[in-house]
Amino acid sequence: MSIITDGSEEGVVSDINMTPLIDVMLVLLIIFIVTLPVINKAVKVDLPRAMAQPEAARTQDIDLSILPDKTVLWNKEPVDDATLKARVAAAAAQAEPPAVNVNADQHVEYGKVAVVLADLQGGGLNQINFVMQSPGPTP
Repeated sequence: MSIITDGSEEGVVSDINMTPLIDVMLVLLIIFIVTLPVINKAVKVDLPRAMAQPEAARTQDIDLSILPDKTVLWNKEPVDDATLKARVAAAAAQAEPPAVNVNADQHVEYGKVAVVLADLQGGGLNQINFVMQSPGPTP
């Protein structure tokens, strides 16, 4: 606060000096602009490569295949949506529900695979394995 005396009138000036506040904000802005790109690229992780060992299939496991034309095969037998849901319910009702090995062709739309997975989980079969081909030898 300062007192102004110009001879005619005395008073107190109660204005806030904004210059130091603006200076501090500009310095912080510059610090953030400089450090953000450095922080985003600071952590580089080289993940290990490993080959998964195939799990031995149990005799009670269900082989579910989805062909490129969206045909669903239950143990190599074509099924429609209603039959699939009925078989899922019957398999889930067993004392020990079997695992489902899903063989989806790589050209099948994701939407079809998602619907089949939702039917499996909704019916009570929660142990789902995705079957893939092992990658060939790397050069």
